[in-house]
Amino acid sequence: MKKLIDLITDEVKQAFEDKGYESKFGMVTLSNRPDLCQYQCNGALAAAKIYKKAPIMIANEVVDSLKGSKAFEKMEAIMPGFINITLNNDYLVNYLNSISQEERFGCEKAILPKTIVIDYGGPNVAKPLHVGHLRSAVIGESIKRISRFLGHNVIGDVHLGDWGLQMGLIITELKKRQPELVYFDDNYTGEYPVEPPFTITELEEIYPAANEYSKSHPEFKEEAKTATYLLQNGKAGYAALWNHILNVSVNDLKKNYENLNVSFDLWKKESDAQSYIPGMVEYLKEHNYTRISEGALVVDVKEESDTKEIPPCMILKSDGATLYNTTDLATMIERMELFGPDEIIYVVDKRQELYFETVFRCAKKTKLVEENVKLTFLGFGTMNGKDGKPFKTRDGGVMRLENLIGSINDAVYQKMVENRDMTEEESRTISKKVGLAALKYGDLSNQASKDYIFDIDRFISFEGNTGPYILYTIVRIKSIINKYNEMNKTSDRGEILPSVIPSEVNLMLEAAKFNDVIEHSFYEYAPHKICQYIYDLANAFNSFYHENKIISEEDKKKQQSWITLITLVKGILEQCIELLGFDAPDRM
Repeated sequence: MKKLIDLITDEVKQAFEDKGYESKFGMVTLSNRPDLCQYQCNGALAAAKIYKKAPIMIANEVVDSLKGSKAFEKMEAIMPGFINITLNNDYLVNYLNSISQEERFGCEKAILPKTIVIDYGGPNVAKPLHVGHLRSAVIGESIKRISRFLGHNVIGDVHLGDWGLQMGLIITELKKRQPELVYFDDNYTGEYPVEPPFTITELEEIYPAANEYSKSHPEFKEEAKTATYLLQNGKAGYAALWNHILNVSVNDLKKNYENLNVSFDLWKKESDAQSYIPGMVEYLKEHNYTRISEGALVVDVKEESDTKEIPPCMILKSDGATLYNTTDLATMIERMELFGPDEIIYVVDKRQELYFETVFRCAKKTKLVEENVKLTFLGFGTMNGKDGKPFKTRDGGVMRLENLIGSINDAVYQKMVENRDMTEEESRTISKKVGLAALKYGDLSNQASKDYIFDIDRFISFEGNTGPYILYTIVRIKSIINKYNEMNKTSDRGEILPSVIPSEVNLMLEAAKFNDVIEHSFYEYAPHKICQYIYDLANAFNSFYHENKIISEEDKKKQQSWITLITLVKGILEQCIELLGFDAPDRM
């Protein structure tokens, strides 16, 4: 279904054309003075420069042309040439009644769906998820859901780090601790054990211990490098250990991502791209894309128009070793081969922008990725503590993500038991939903590229621009609808009726923006626009609710119209929070 603002724009564009002006000047936007009008068109100001005519004259002609339109209640030309627009109530209500009958509330699916790969995980195996992994997971999950809602074919990939020196460090540390394990016996020819020789807790302790030890023991680090080389070249015992590390890590990662309501279609790893590397290197050499620089194999990606320094993209180090560049390029080849995507989106820390620009240029210059495939770097800012520095634990360490989730759930639980009469089980269940909403909304309500302050007290507040406030609004609407159904012994819905109540008209206008907001959120990779929208919609509902006694209203037609309207609002709010990656309880 067409967006309301597009329907209005079509009429205004036609009016410009009817008066002999280009239709492009008829673009309509939301009013920046809602106290004066609902929408506005400023095209007469631009048209005046082209047609050498006073803008107010053009605006008056357009307004005069639209006098017979059923869409507009009021249309005024205001000096120096603004056109102020207020919709006809019947026109607005007809639009709302139409979208209320649709499962997707007037949001159209893409006519030409894209295939989109989103790379939004990036954890390393054998390490716990920490707060630094939050934004990639939360933003990527929302982008995936928004894209799918609009009908696109989306593949979400966690893209695990599993192939570097960390593997050699773990294997070497394990050998130091348990040299008797069969994985280190070169003469062993039997089947390797099914059960891993460590738990996730032990594994998460082994890596940092090995890493720290290697800093002051160069012989240990050399042994780890050798172990990495042997693993990557197929040593059976090391490969068996590597599989154990993967299985134990992935099972734990899945549990933690599940607590965030984040899921991936693919659990691909750096190692999956290794088989593509030899052929890729050979191709780059054969087509003269590479040169030797200080012994390393590189591709120059700097362009004449660059005003900043762009380093070459290194493909192989001087000792022949691969790098992240190599793996990322090989992964692009794999993705092109497996999925033929129209776009690949990388949701990563914004500090990696130069790195990805280099890799993207290399991929396009060398034709590893076709020219029409869009490569998107979606860089996110840092989650900081109240001191403005990256968020840490009280003792200065990096906080584990599960501890962060636990602390926010506990804070919500304490607030729940202080103010609500609920069983322990219900309080815990609800606090998890509210806690997740607080965490995700607290993150997503910020523009992705911006740093933000993690403030648990503000995030869990039931007032203001927070996740709990949005959930509380949904729960309030559910309660009103349930009471109405109990009183009337029906769940039948009527039609939304025209209104002159300002708070009701405002609520209608907010509800009508849904499909426009979702479309812009998709094109701009901007979940924060959905957050701002549902905050505005929740505020509009609460203003309407406080001014009108819905349940005690004696005019049954008016009451039924109100119930139909708030049912639509509830549906839109629930759809939006689903796109953000959380849901609402039945009560709070």
